[in-house]
Amino acid sequence: MGAKGYSQNAAFQVLVAGDCFVLLNMSSLRNAVSRRAHKERAQPQARKKFGLLEKHKDYVERAQAFHKKEDTLRKLKEKAAFRNPDEFYFKMIKSRTVDGVHKLESEANKYTSEELMLMKTQDMGYILQKLQSEKKKIEKLAAVLHSVDNQQSNRHVYYAEDREEAKEIQFHSLKSTSVPTNDVFNDSKRKTSASYRELEARRNRVSQLEKLYMDMALQKELQKKGRKRKLREDEIVCPTSKPVYKWRPERKR
Repeated sequence: MGAKGYSQNAAFQVLVAGDCFVLLNMSSLRNAVSRRAHKERAQPQARKKFGLLEKHKDYVERAQAFHKKEDTLRKLKEKAAFRNPDEFYFKMIKSRTVDGVHKLESEANKYTSEELMLMKTQDMGYILQKLQSEKKKIEKLAAVLHSVDNQQSNRHVYYAEDREEAKEIQFHSLKSTSVPTNDVFNDSKRKTSASYRELEARRNRVSQLEKLYMDMALQKELQKKGRKRKLREDEIVCPTSKPVYKWRPERKR
């Protein structure tokens, strides 16, 4: 090797110039050279109506989906061809087909009576908690609206000795109120009306929760032991749209 020479391997290139050694990375040299950017071929103008041009990766994905469906159909055909006509299992009589999908019949006896009573109690506890929370929110919101409605006017009364002093006081009061009063009044009125709508909605929700709680309590009592019967309309003292039941008195030991 003369005064100048090159020694290269797979990854690096060493440039020898006199007594200096420079280690160059081949990847950096390769990135320094400008190369042509290869673009994907677009759909020809005459075939624009068929959409985007399908690339190889799109073909691979479509082919895999096609072969997967093909294998599924082949396996189903084999099962149908080699099925046992005497085959039987209990799900054949415990399930039914709904819109092409097999669904089990409703399992009425899945839970015992004690488990059902426990679930009813938990549901009633949740409803009662929500009912109490809504009542507290209604009380707080009603107190705020009551204080807003009964808020006294913050106008000040000034006394002047003569007209000149009255004009001066009026000028200073107008100068101190830089915020337009009409906008503030409209904004407060809009917020107050929104609060009243929220209060009405919460009251409706409380009435619905109370009705739901009463219905759940009745269902829970009906699940308990003891002989009971539903009263006729002529036996009810206070007519109501809801059913009324009467339990047979039992002697407590």
